[in-house]
Amino acid sequence: MTVYYKGFPQSDREEYLHMINVDELEQRVKKIMPEGAYYYIASGSENEWTWRNNTAAFNHWQIIPRALTDMENPSTATEFMGMKLKTPVMISPIACHGIAHTMAEVDTQKGAAAAGALFASSTYANKSVEDIAKAAPDAPRFFQLYLSKDWKFNEMVFDAIKKTGYKGIYLTVDALVSGYREANLRTKFTYPVPLDFFTRYLDGKGEGQSVAQMYASSAQKIGPEDVRRIKEETGLPVIVKGVESVEDAYKAMGAGADGIYVTNHGGRQLDGGPAAIDVLPAIAKAVNHQVPIIFDSGVRRGSHVFKALALGADMVGIGRPYLYGLALGGAPGVQSVIDQLDKELLIDMQLTGCKTIEDVKHAKIAHINYTADNLDSITSPDRMKPYPKTADNQIKTNGASDATSGASEH
Repeated sequence: MTVYYKGFPQSDREEYLHMINVDELEQRVKKIMPEGAYYYIASGSENEWTWRNNTAAFNHWQIIPRALTDMENPSTATEFMGMKLKTPVMISPIACHGIAHTMAEVDTQKGAAAAGALFASSTYANKSVEDIAKAAPDAPRFFQLYLSKDWKFNEMVFDAIKKTGYKGIYLTVDALVSGYREANLRTKFTYPVPLDFFTRYLDGKGEGQSVAQMYASSAQKIGPEDVRRIKEETGLPVIVKGVESVEDAYKAMGAGADGIYVTNHGGRQLDGGPAAIDVLPAIAKAVNHQVPIIFDSGVRRGSHVFKALALGADMVGIGRPYLYGLALGGAPGVQSVIDQLDKELLIDMQLTGCKTIEDVKHAKIAHINYTADNLDSITSPDRMKPYPKTADNQIKTNGASDATSGASEH
């Protein structure tokens, strides 16, 4: 049930998960995941105001129920950029799935494929794009690009994703430096499992570095010309990821972007910025269906998926929940998280008379303002609760467990 990479415990579970909602997985996963790895996934930046409000802000928007619609058996099937999918719920890219499961992105891809969902892997993935592609050869997938200062590195990446059948690129533009992630500092987190592209190019330097150190190798200067250059060199569609303003949406489209990805990186970058769902309507209005829109940040319910679609998104990404599912159940665990959100989404569709995802995009949504909280981060000393210690979640150091915290020391 647990294997070790240089003392770092990794789950090897493979089972479909039963849950009431995806939030409950966050507590269950603590029993098998080291503290530092858990907080790397779970936390946000600074006081985590934006991180919390990403989910809370969905309550600003209310779904108007519809009756007498004479409709039954709604379907979550949809199409995105020519790809036929069973669901509008997609796997948002996250680095280092190996902290959740020994099969890392390979199992995430398998789980997404089983659910009929679009998958995306990161430049900072543990598994190779070749192994990911072999896991589900016919499944649609995108690649999240952290543009490097070193164009030889970029060209290596471009060559690999073209050969392995990736359908497009998410160019990340909101992570030029790492957000101030206090949880990573408190647990002294470093990437404990090798990152494939860095192993290829930098002789394994992707292992043992902090998040800030990894981001430092990425380009801090990205502009419209980079969008054009990536499109020209790869011949693939480029979706600009990290758009939170109308001005940036216009700039991205002017540079030839094939899509707009509305996200604030799950509240992990700029704290104090707006919740992602609150900026989506204005951006969607500006884009006006000229290019497709992807949305993520804070999605925990089928109703959140519904609201994002109704407010202008074409696809809705999830992040943390599927990593918890991966740790607890491998590929079937990932599938079960997507299935749970689809189950909830279908109920919302039935109660609003929406037969198809296209109908959801025209559903009626109301808006009411709210008052936000101003709590400290979940890892501040006055709020941080004791972390459970089990035989499965401790780092092994020289044959003994790290009973202090279980944080990575690589």
